[in-house]
Amino acid sequence: MSTNDKTLTSSGFYVSQEAPIHADHPIPTPSAPAPDILRCAYMELVVTDLQRSRAFYVDVLGLTVTEEDEDTVHLRSLEEFIHHNLVLRKGPVAAVAAFSYRVRTPEDLDKAVAFYTELGCRVERRAEGFTTGIGDSVRVEDPLGFPYEFFHDVDHVERLAWRYDLYTPGALVRLDHFNQVTPDVPRATKFMQDLGFRVTEDIQDEAGTVYAAWMRRKPTVHDTAMTGGDGPRMHHVAFSTHEKHNILAICDKLGALRMSDRIERGPGRHGVSNAFYLYLRDPDGHRVEIYTQDYYTGDPDNPVVTWDVHDNQRRDWWGNPVVPSWYTEASLVLDLDGTPQKVVARTDASEMAVTIGADGFSYTRPEEGEASMPEWKQGEYKLGHQL
Repeated sequence: MSTNDKTLTSSGFYVSQEAPIHADHPIPTPSAPAPDILRCAYMELVVTDLQRSRAFYVDVLGLTVTEEDEDTVHLRSLEEFIHHNLVLRKGPVAAVAAFSYRVRTPEDLDKAVAFYTELGCRVERRAEGFTTGIGDSVRVEDPLGFPYEFFHDVDHVERLAWRYDLYTPGALVRLDHFNQVTPDVPRATKFMQDLGFRVTEDIQDEAGTVYAAWMRRKPTVHDTAMTGGDGPRMHHVAFSTHEKHNILAICDKLGALRMSDRIERGPGRHGVSNAFYLYLRDPDGHRVEIYTQDYYTGDPDNPVVTWDVHDNQRRDWWGNPVVPSWYTEASLVLDLDGTPQKVVARTDASEMAVTIGADGFSYTRPEEGEASMPEWKQGEYKLGHQL
């Protein structure tokens, strides 16, 4: 990790004006302009037991049903005014059918078609949309193997922000971001930059290996992140709460329902993004993050934050270990025919191997190395100790 043009902060990470990420095998930049993406808007999840999944997302997490039938449930968070943020569709294999983004104008759909067609990607457009409540839409199999959707026209529904009679202690108010697993993070990052995304944070080591990168269109830390691993797969979809106490209420509710085994990791506070977090697994194993209190990134000179992969506070600001499943397990993604995409192995070093593997180490103060951690905490990140 080169320190050129970067400044080490008192908080322990480097900042720079441009993302210090270089792709050795970049996807060619199209000559066609990219569509103007506003924000991540919804995810279409395929689930194997629709009623069981509905109970988890509606009865436990409190999402609102906009519309449903025997095969599909359309859900939204309390502050949303478009038709849905999450679609649950019954199917034979649990997977992600679409990472969906809203674009600024209807003409941006023409740009999406031209952009991806120039790259040789499979592109499909439906004037009537692919899901209820969404109009003219473009779906693509992107060069990284992910199913993306772009749309502008949408049915408006009641924004429930003022319906405090509907709020629960763990109220989910917004869809915040996606997180994708891909073998080559620099390649994925460069492609997303071509699509108009800006990097806000990343994790690297001294050799320049990139383990993850966070990228945004709306002025928050991210609309999506690229996490290094076998892929293409979906790591998680994230919903926001207003405050961290809402996340604690969700934990209490899961405990009261004897569903604490749905909690995979947390609650805690991230170093990356500075957000308070909780990771859950739904009935099919799809990972859902509950997320709050990150920071504004909308200025053009917003600094990029780079974390050392061995900093034990990067993933959890309090230094709590990451469970191995969080690094290794993720959801399949589908092509436009509904067939799971082939998963390609990551060849670069894995974050788990260099931080909690048998020979890995982490530290709090880099100048002291692992010795900066108390004796009783050393080795906490090693896989054998965790098991």
